[in-house]
Amino acid sequence: MAKKLVIIDTDCGIDDAQAIMMALAAPHVQILGITCVFGNTGVENVCQNVLRVLSVCEQGGIAVFQGSGGPLVGVRSPFSDHFGTDGLGDVIEDKDLQWEKKVQREHAVNAMIRLVSENQNQVSLVALGPLTNLALAVRLDPCFPKNLKDLYIMGGNMEGKGNVTLCAEFNFAMDPESAYIVLEEFLCPTYLASWEYACRNGLTWEFFKELINQDAPAARFMKMLTSKCRAYSKEAMVTKRDVYFGPCFVSYDAYAVAACIDSTVVTEVIECPVHVELQGSISRGMLALDRTHALQKSHSVFVMTKCDVAKFGQLLLESLRQPCNK
Repeated sequence: MAKKLVIIDTDCGIDDAQAIMMALAAPHVQILGITCVFGNTGVENVCQNVLRVLSVCEQGGIAVFQGSGGPLVGVRSPFSDHFGTDGLGDVIEDKDLQWEKKVQREHAVNAMIRLVSENQNQVSLVALGPLTNLALAVRLDPCFPKNLKDLYIMGGNMEGKGNVTLCAEFNFAMDPESAYIVLEEFLCPTYLASWEYACRNGLTWEFFKELINQDAPAARFMKMLTSKCRAYSKEAMVTKRDVYFGPCFVSYDAYAVAACIDSTVVTEVIECPVHVELQGSISRGMLALDRTHALQKSHSVFVMTKCDVAKFGQLLLESLRQPCNK
């Protein structure tokens, strides 16, 4: 059986690392390249984080490309320290001083366009960070979206609940204009794993302990990354997620990857047009679902609402049993 061709666009924080490892562990998936974007940390750190994940999983042959270091318009917002200043929990001491030599010289956006053009209608693109690289790709090549097989996005929201502002999710809030462009101009089948979707399908903290205490290099790596990170502490100060959804373990970006590599993980979706709000003092970056077709748009997306949590948990467990032979 032919392998599923995937490009992952990431702002590699800890949950991105988990998501990338999930894709690496899938035997039927071939990752054509990993493109990096600012978000959880600076894009230079993102590149280093991706290289580290690939090294741990003994998948160093996958090409890594450096992309956008800031949003499409305006100034970059301060980086969140949700996953530490370096995106991986500030626990890695032996930094790779030669990382720049391991990153491809081709810009991430150019690489994305090239790889999709070489494999027209065969590539699934999974976007785990701000959508700046994708917006630039469609500006450089208007045919880029129609050459994709499909697009999976972790970002946005369904109910106006935000995690960095009152109404907006982090990835969309970091670059609302790019989110707007992508959801207006990418007419390929698009699947969206929103913040609320991830939180409503969270796992227990007991499962998290089982996950990171497996006897494998990837599990030990994840245990190290999460060891000092408040985002992975059940006892940490109550977050907006806990206020809205109750305490749970959520590996946000892995939900988008899981949907890409196994469509049966998603058990319910809403198919409707969407709109990213660019104005408003408290709603900028918010995603609005148009379930009554008031906007009279012709293009709909698939907004995930329910998943098979047991199947998703199994994919997480398998992702940390690496390195493995595919």
